Amino acid sequence: MALVRILVDGYSLLHAWPELAEGKPRFSAAARDELVAILTQYHDASGTPISIFFDGANAPSGAPKPISTPTVEVLYSKSGQTADDMIERTAHRMKPYGEVLVITDDFAERDTVIGLGGMAQSCGQFIRVLAQSLGEMKTDIETFNRRERERFRKPL
Repeated sequence: MALVRILVDGYSLLHAWPELAEGKPRFSAAARDELVAILTQYHDASGTPISIFFDGANAPSGAPKPISTPTVEVLYSKSGQTADDMIERTAHRMKPYGEVLVITDDFAERDTVIGLGGMAQSCGQFIRVLAQSLGEMKTDIETFNRRERERFRKPL
């Protein structure tokens, strides 16, 4: 089956990636916004839709939430619910449509998702994949721009 969506445990990924939003608290809106921005770039490079789950208890009340799109969705758990609960439910509900990939450093969460028929990857592994994909995309864009500049260069 094809990979239909990547499900990301947002705070797990933020804690595993100290270089992202360096100097910002891991539960801050600035850190969440940087994570959403880089995952949006990754979606642009990979084409795979992404859902980012955050525990709602850690979001300060009144804080503006990042805007979701059909391809990059940002979700917060409600009171009495965890991001893990939402990830498990989503993995189960998406099973008829194809495989999901869950990104988390929570071993129990990864085991549960694999038991549901999904795939799981550690945050460290995903960060390496993401860096490689974004690097390739940057190289492709630079090559394209160089060719376009040459193509439209006026003869002297």
